[in-house]
Amino acid sequence: MEAVTIKDIARALNLSTSTVSRALRGSYEINPETKRLVMEYAERMNYRPNPIALSLKENRSRAIGVIVPQIANHFFSQAINGIEAIAYNRGYHVIIFQSHESYEREVVTVQQSVSRKVDGLLISLSSQTSDVSHLKELQDKGFPLVLFDRVSDQLDTPRIIADNYQGAFEATEHLLQTGRRRIAHLTIPPWMSITQERLAGYKDALASYDVPFDEDLVRYCGFGEDVVGPMVDELLAVTPAPDAFFTASDRLALGCLAALRKRQVAIPETVSLIGFTNLNVADLLSPSMSTVIQPAVEIGQLAAERLIELIERKQKAAPAGTVKIPARLVVRESSIREPPE
Repeated sequence: MEAVTIKDIARALNLSTSTVSRALRGSYEINPETKRLVMEYAERMNYRPNPIALSLKENRSRAIGVIVPQIANHFFSQAINGIEAIAYNRGYHVIIFQSHESYEREVVTVQQSVSRKVDGLLISLSSQTSDVSHLKELQDKGFPLVLFDRVSDQLDTPRIIADNYQGAFEATEHLLQTGRRRIAHLTIPPWMSITQERLAGYKDALASYDVPFDEDLVRYCGFGEDVVGPMVDELLAVTPAPDAFFTASDRLALGCLAALRKRQVAIPETVSLIGFTNLNVADLLSPSMSTVIQPAVEIGQLAAERLIELIERKQKAAPAGTVKIPARLVVRESSIREPPE
């Protein structure tokens, strides 16, 4: 079958090719009803822009770069699905890079992506990144840049995140409502945005139930192997011992579950456990794990939309700032416990 062209769409809808072209680009000059008709027909006919023709016409690569700490992380693989869905429908290719949680590799990867002439860059910062001067330099040159999930307020650019504070507050509140009062928090490096937001939600939930914050119940874990077991041992040795664990990432949630089971600590009878995770097997674990689910696909989609708006310099492009998408607490066996009378 021959590919459907803009001319074909224009002929079918009795519109000019320029109107169809602008509607497909989301131009503010085209009224919403016309845009809807064009987009629906294009989707029905499986229209796809020709990226080679577009790049020649517009002197752009029609490619966007995406830098994530690890593709193997289920959150980032879901976010990439959202990014690719939007990019594909808008005629952009996606080039994916990994920083592997390394600041030095992130800097090199940013340079590589720009040298490949991508039109813009989506990035989630590595766990080692506290200095964002390499990105500030790009932004100062007018290069389109959007941060997602792990972000920095040192950059005046769109930032798309989950509502980490709300998710952590609800998870901690759930534990408090079931009578837990010694809630340990395993989290990631303290300079990361998601660490600070989740710790703030945890602290405020404790305060709302008049439970004092205890620094001894918080542990900051790196991203090395076998770091969770020793942290769990340290926490179990605290007096009084924790009666719940709230972890701030997939890796920590699984590591904590394994460590507690290895030490024959009953879940949820002795301690409750909640993760902040996008694990697609959380309900298959034993016990099934209560989790705060991040809207990864939606974050990826919105980040891609914001980047393409910046690339195409739309008059109505969204301003810089942070957009928070609600997270969702899913309660399963690992934290279900009858509250005390």
